Amino acid sequence: MTRVHIKPSLLQWAVKRASDRENLQKRFPKLSEWLEGKSLPTLRQLEEFSRATSTPLGFLFLAEPPKEQLSIPFFRTYNNETVQRPSPELIEVVQTMERRQAWMREYLIKNDHDPLPFVRSASLHSAPEQIADNIRRSLELVDNWSASLPNWTAALRYLQAQADERGIIVAANSVVGNNTHRPLNPNEFRGFVLVDEYAPLIFINAADSKAAQMFTLAHELAHIWLGSSAVFDLRDMQPAEDRTEVICNRIAAEFLIPAEKLHEIWREANRSEDPFQYLARRFKVSEIVAARRALDLGLIDQQEFFYFYRAYREREYQIREQTEIGGNFYATQSMRLGKRFAATVIRALNEGDLLYHEAYQLTGLYGSTFDRFVDYMSTQ
Repeated sequence: MTRVHIKPSLLQWAVKRASDRENLQKRFPKLSEWLEGKSLPTLRQLEEFSRATSTPLGFLFLAEPPKEQLSIPFFRTYNNETVQRPSPELIEVVQTMERRQAWMREYLIKNDHDPLPFVRSASLHSAPEQIADNIRRSLELVDNWSASLPNWTAALRYLQAQADERGIIVAANSVVGNNTHRPLNPNEFRGFVLVDEYAPLIFINAADSKAAQMFTLAHELAHIWLGSSAVFDLRDMQPAEDRTEVICNRIAAEFLIPAEKLHEIWREANRSEDPFQYLARRFKVSEIVAARRALDLGLIDQQEFFYFYRAYREREYQIREQTEIGGNFYATQSMRLGKRFAATVIRALNEGDLLYHEAYQLTGLYGSTFDRFVDYMSTQ
């Protein structure tokens, strides 16, 4: 049986990047010997090992472990925590989105599309209220735009659709691609944004609570207006100690719940049985976002906010559904790819600007599955 000569340092690197290290020894009884260089794996064992550690097989034949890192800043809320390197899942998702964005940008430029005027249209010196208002106008949101919607989940979907209509790719996923064995950890990151004047891209970690996703989306929109790409965890809905992050949070809060309007109704809300629920119904945001805004404006203190926040998150995770879109695979793909991106790929394919194998690689969908997805998109 042929054995493969692999440097122990590369195997050690792969083990460290694996998300499920505990079961590796069970799956590969001689792993300790491989790591010490006392024995070598077969090619088949090495292939299984690469899948188990989510490591491209070719990486294991390099002279030394590659230096994997994010191409954009990663802002963490609490700097006093032990800083972990980005997970392989996060790195892969960012790289996948960058490839899709690069293709989209090239396609749009080739077809004489104009750059989007709102990208990088604001600065850190602009008032958050002014930027929030500019975002509303650019997305064609009228004053009190959420008032006519039935609930905050509908408001979230409407906001995603409006951003998509104005040229922003909005993707949401809870796993790497379609691999349910590689979940995205919302405690690591809530989302990221890749700024580009032709194809700005927002990614929302759909493994996060639905209640928090609206704030993440608003925060990401602020990044596009300021022209700053980033990954962020927004732990406890607090920004990192970075000027841009702090201002993006202020813009997001003002965008969702204008300070002037909240002050007008706070007394009435505070007399209700559940003030945050009252505000949530009024502004079509989650109760978490309502509580966070009340904290921003000094209407409640941090102790009251965190007590409510943690109780609400615990309650939500206990009752949250497996999926918000009823298990429709093709609807899920539309969200994972982003409707604008998916529609553009299909259009390029139909126009002869894209080959089928290229469309497969861009979407991660192949053969008849891709064909059925195209049929689904034609009905939307």
